[in-house]
Amino acid sequence: MTHKILFVDDEPSVLEGYKRMLGRDVPADTAVGGAHGLAAIAESGPYAVVISDMRMPQMNGAQFLAKVKEIAPTTVRMVLTGYSDIETTMAAVNEGNIFRFLAKPCSREHLLKSIEAAFEQHRLLIAEKELLEQTLRGSVNVLAEVLSFSNPAAFGRAMRLRRIVQHIAARMSLQSVWQLEIAALLSQLGCVTLPPELINAAYAGDPLSPEDQIKFDAHPAVAWEMLSRIPRMEAIAQIILNQNNRDPHVDARNSEEKRVIEFGIQLLQVGVAFEQYLGRGINPAEAASRVRASLKGCDAAIFQYLDDLVPSTPMQARACDVSGLAVGMIIQQDICNRVGLLIVPKGHELTYRWIERLKGLSNLGVIESRVKVWMPEVSVD
Repeated sequence: MTHKILFVDDEPSVLEGYKRMLGRDVPADTAVGGAHGLAAIAESGPYAVVISDMRMPQMNGAQFLAKVKEIAPTTVRMVLTGYSDIETTMAAVNEGNIFRFLAKPCSREHLLKSIEAAFEQHRLLIAEKELLEQTLRGSVNVLAEVLSFSNPAAFGRAMRLRRIVQHIAARMSLQSVWQLEIAALLSQLGCVTLPPELINAAYAGDPLSPEDQIKFDAHPAVAWEMLSRIPRMEAIAQIILNQNNRDPHVDARNSEEKRVIEFGIQLLQVGVAFEQYLGRGINPAEAASRVRASLKGCDAAIFQYLDDLVPSTPMQARACDVSGLAVGMIIQQDICNRVGLLIVPKGHELTYRWIERLKGLSNLGVIESRVKVWMPEVSVD
């Protein structure tokens, strides 16, 4: 057994007894009382299994495990209870807060078997979570690809926003950032309802007519309408809806989801503001400074990593034949067809499929045969 386990009881001697009972078979952490148990989860979690006594002052076992369910939904929760606590314990089981209850006194053999069953339940929960996330990612990638062909400018901004979010999340050592990445990738989905010339003008910072400004400002709500009814996309839809809202209202199922949504909104707002300044030709350091000034209410940790968003690998500008394009190159210019319709926006990172599409358009004479790109600089020692 290698999963982490936490015992919670209001009596330290009882906790020491459990540790002696299990010995080296199950290395366990302990916490005295519910408040210390929640602190242990925050500081040392995640735990695969949490086992709590039922009768504790201030916060009984059922109340404590209900809070554990909120902050760590994949943690398997069990309770140790006496005969007089059976009714309360069964109510907690029926509410879904407890996987199994163990009657006192509990033998070592029965405790070990119950812990092994809880570990297996935890493995199933994690496997299901990963499967759902991977399935959702695949669906999102298809949706994003459709956006890339139908609205290149919106897709280009979404890809740049995702890179910003990925960079900051990695530097902050955030875990399970799939919701944040998807929110960035689909943040411009509502722009599919807008004409390309309006989107191009808005992204360039050009003044819009009052009517066009209203249409553009509504694109987060359009995306929210499209995504909010999809299972497991509700939190992502709220992040996207509030990407330009300085006073967002968050509707969450629990405190952990509320925390993710609120942080995701701040992260996306910073990314959108930063990308807007970069799109107007402002250097990253100055853009970061302006974002800090305009979004003072956001988590200060997010701002720490804006300045180093420029590529760590030196990049050089090159004019390149379409036939010589490679995955990872970044388009340095807007690529338009012969009548001026945008095909690929400046700043788009090339993928295999986009290269093949550009080759086909070049062969048909729809676009020029040479394009300007950014590519890693080759150095000779």
